[in-house]
Amino acid sequence: MFQHTTVLLEEAVDGLAIRPSGIYVDCTLGGAGHSELIASRLGDGGRLIAFDQDDWALDNARNRLSAYMDKVTLVKSNFRYLEQELRRLDLPMKDGVPQVDGILFDLGVSSPQLDEAERGFSYNHDAPLDMRMDRDGDLTAHIIVNSWEERDIARILDRYGEERFARNIARNIVKARAVAPIATTGELAELIKSSIPAATRRTGPHPAKRSFQALRIAVNDELGAEEDALEQTVRCLAPGGRASVITFHSLEDRICKTIFAKYVEKCTCPPDFPMCVCNNKGQLTLVNRKPIGPSDMELEHNPRARSAKLRIAEKRKEGDL
Repeated sequence: MFQHTTVLLEEAVDGLAIRPSGIYVDCTLGGAGHSELIASRLGDGGRLIAFDQDDWALDNARNRLSAYMDKVTLVKSNFRYLEQELRRLDLPMKDGVPQVDGILFDLGVSSPQLDEAERGFSYNHDAPLDMRMDRDGDLTAHIIVNSWEERDIARILDRYGEERFARNIARNIVKARAVAPIATTGELAELIKSSIPAATRRTGPHPAKRSFQALRIAVNDELGAEEDALEQTVRCLAPGGRASVITFHSLEDRICKTIFAKYVEKCTCPPDFPMCVCNNKGQLTLVNRKPIGPSDMELEHNPRARSAKLRIAEKRKEGDL
């Protein structure tokens, strides 16, 4: 059974300022919590388009959203192909670009993927090294761990996991695989644990947490997909449309913050000008200057939400551009 506690449910959907007749996209269907709430707020003429590359999530959504399927379109695709997939649908267009009224992202890996041992995402279950969100994908964690160069393994552990002991872990991975392939999450977790000083292991989260995060991001190219999709989001939002983006670690949040800032109004006049004459109004307005976090009540019921941050931006209306 696909059991998933949706993070920042009301806050993210409220952030879209849904109109009953509008067109909305959930780029990360997952457990369908956000999609269900969006669909429940749509009336006649309203439409929800939901993306996921995981067949398990799509099958679950067909059941959970059964009461709304007359207004729901499910798309099996990575959200990095947002604009391409929206072009296949009968949507309003502007300058050759499909237009929608709101786009939601709930980034990261869903609870069912973490909890199902066979997916190979978790260091708490011994399973084959996999970590693919799309099971049709070619790259797995097993391939990275057992065939990539030491320097490349260290690079992704450092960049995507911000792991202080990345070089030591990579060195020990290469030594171990020279004896026998590293086949399971349990083997890898123990190897990572032994590569980190004992004093460091006594505090903080599980010693393999950062490395497993890094491998998952690399296998699925999560940060590249996020950057691609957010750039397309700015193009595909109709004037007055909104984007709600939930992130779970600093790298995801930094990308969202940077891309939103890129399209927010910026005066380019020299600092000594007495008034603005550049008329550079940007394409986006930030709805919340600081990210929204989970409430104490939500954290009590779902500790996994602790690192979640929600950023919301609105596409400026025609008269404001």
